Amino acid sequence: MHRLLSARLYGAARAWLDQALDEAAAHPGIHDPVSVWELRLAEAARRCGAAHADAARVLILHTAHADAEALTRVYHQGTADERRAVLHALPHLVSGPEARPLVEDALRTNDTRLVAAAVGPYCARHLDAHAWRHAVLKCLFTGVALDRVADLARRARGDGELARMLGDYADERTAAGRPVPEDLHRVRTLALAGPAPTGPAPSTASHTTDDPHGKES
Repeated sequence: MHRLLSARLYGAARAWLDQALDEAAAHPGIHDPVSVWELRLAEAARRCGAAHADAARVLILHTAHADAEALTRVYHQGTADERRAVLHALPHLVSGPEARPLVEDALRTNDTRLVAAAVGPYCARHLDAHAWRHAVLKCLFTGVALDRVADLARRARGDGELARMLGDYADERTAAGRPVPEDLHRVRTLALAGPAPTGPAPSTASHTTDDPHGKES
């Protein structure tokens, strides 16, 4: 990700990113009252541009070796943009379920960007079946495309309870004279076919990708 982002930045923006990463590497972890790399998270959009800010923030978090405690602090003290970066960084930085409350918090909001970030690979690995089904419904309620749900095909396949919930939601929409999202039918077909879901996927948090959303290719 660093190589790709650096290639897209020029001049002052690239120099700022290099400095921010050097600071994060020199002062990893959290420090009171605030870590120097935390300050850089707030500057990312202004320094790198909105299109590259998410990737810059994820890189800073990764370089700072931000653990669940650090990510929780950034999430609760940061802006919506910084919270989204934390959610994108989770699959790279936290191998266990200890950051699950951050995903659950994001899914309680109506901020579609946070919801979309929350249903990434970390959600697929660590949410139990009940919570994951409600995450899928949250996407439908808020208009987030179900393609944003990581590992959707594997977790939805053969999930009869998910199929029932999606059917109920479709019936409610139809009765109210509202359109039913096309991707609902696709996922419900998956849920009605194949073997039962196997639950959360095994963790691969040590892997890094070129995608700030945590999707691996």
